[in-house]
Amino acid sequence: MPMNNFADLVDIFLNMISLLIPIMFGLTFLYVLWGVIDAWIIHGGDQEKVAQGKNTLLVGIVALVVMSGIWGILTILQNSIF
Repeated sequence: MPMNNFADLVDIFLNMISLLIPIMFGLTFLYVLWGVIDAWIIHGGDQEKVAQGKNTLLVGIVALVVMSGIWGILTILQNSIF
């Protein structure tokens, strides 16, 4: 696929990002899910593990919210500029 102009290059870049975003969401969700399972199900009586699980859950939720925001901004830019 030959690139004729800058818009084609940006389109290729945005398509690559669009493919990577669901993968990143999935990996983040699996990380949070494993942290919760490890903290509350596997090591439910260990207070240190429960605190670590709470931290993992908080960081994971913040990461998912930030990623959703970035994905929304990229979608708006892609639809308005190109």
